[in-house]
Amino acid sequence: MKKVYGSASEALDGLLFDGMFIASGGFGLCGIPELLLQAIKEAGTKDLTFASNNAGVDDFGIGILLQTKQVKKMISSYVGENAEFMRQYLSGELELEFNPQGTLAERMRAGGAGIPGFFTKTGVGTVIAEGKEHKNFVGPDGKEDTYIMEKGIFADLAVVKAWKADTTGNAIFRKTARNFNPPAAMCGKVCVLEVEEIVEPGQLDPDNIHLPGIYVHRIIQGEHEKRIEQRTVRSA
Repeated sequence: MKKVYGSASEALDGLLFDGMFIASGGFGLCGIPELLLQAIKEAGTKDLTFASNNAGVDDFGIGILLQTKQVKKMISSYVGENAEFMRQYLSGELELEFNPQGTLAERMRAGGAGIPGFFTKTGVGTVIAEGKEHKNFVGPDGKEDTYIMEKGIFADLAVVKAWKADTTGNAIFRKTARNFNPPAAMCGKVCVLEVEEIVEPGQLDPDNIHLPGIYVHRIIQGEHEKRIEQRTVRSA
């Protein structure tokens, strides 16, 4: 089965449709599938729902899709540093579903594992819990506490970025890029992976694989921009 494609647009061919649900990797400006997001922008696919830790910035990551108003809803943990996101949300043009960071990661992981829902204490007693099922359980400390049910995420498409992968899709992530990319990849019905380098099977140490190729359907290689989210230097 062919997994390696020549470009982002080729890899997304036949997968995009208006109103689809996309899970996107990335943490801050690290590990963002920038080539695939640019291809989605160029395709003009609209009314999109994105599950992603954050929405990029105004001119990078999902931010470029906000500029063209292709995103209908964001399911995120952090949406700061994006003026267009703020403008659209406050004006009622964009839906927002806030998730605690760990809850969002677990919702993605649960979806990839085929788990439709799970209970967590995180968010109990806050707006996060509104409208969700509450249930009492005895926790590991022997005390009974209230938990809320969160649903697993099952996305139409996952777009993720890794440092290196072999032609079968076994992938390695670097540093914090590993944070949301593996669970995002797992929860998509189809996963498209962009990498900095593609190698032949057997060239990667099996013990170092972060994402098994079984989750990856299509792969592209390309050049990526290395951005610093907050550059802080010490005064002389």
